Amino acid sequence: MQRSMTKLNFNFIRDIAPVASIDRWGGVITVHPSVPAKTVPEFIAHAKANPGKINYGSGGNGSAGHLSAELFKAMTGVNLVHVPYRGGAPAMIDLLSGQVQVIFNDLSTSIEYIKAGRLRALAVTTAIRAELLPDLPTVGDFVPSYEAAAWQGIGVPKNTPVEIVDKTQQRDKRRATRSENKGSACRPGRRDAWGFAR
Repeated sequence: MQRSMTKLNFNFIRDIAPVASIDRWGGVITVHPSVPAKTVPEFIAHAKANPGKINYGSGGNGSAGHLSAELFKAMTGVNLVHVPYRGGAPAMIDLLSGQVQVIFNDLSTSIEYIKAGRLRALAVTTAIRAELLPDLPTVGDFVPSYEAAAWQGIGVPKNTPVEIVDKTQQRDKRRATRSENKGSACRPGRRDAWGFAR
């Protein structure tokens, strides 16, 4: 969990009622071209043959990339070394230069480097394939039950009157389903709550 979220004056689960889901996205396992693996099974085999020698970068402790990688480590038994950065951009710079060998990051930040051949994508972390890279498998295709995704939504205090919650839900759904707004809440590689991808 991000440090700024550790001292909230409320209990999120107890005190907040969900209203609408806006955005859902996953990551992609992206490696430097010097890594010999071209698939998730090859990467797992490479990591097991080189325990503690492969560094993965993230946007910081508790970031989505950090948690996605730690879940991968726990489910596969590989020993990767975490290198936390102060944000995703410095982690990407060091991946491009080969200072770290892998990151689990948002597809929107690496898609252009993948398409240009400067980085290699192994798999997406979501349960379904990404529309931007439809031939790229999911991690779950090789590591059963693996899924790492993040989401954004709207919540209100638990005791908010039902009519206000209903009105908010209907307004947000109308906004999202208007043709000019389809996908507008999404960065590339993301999917909004109504299934519109960008």
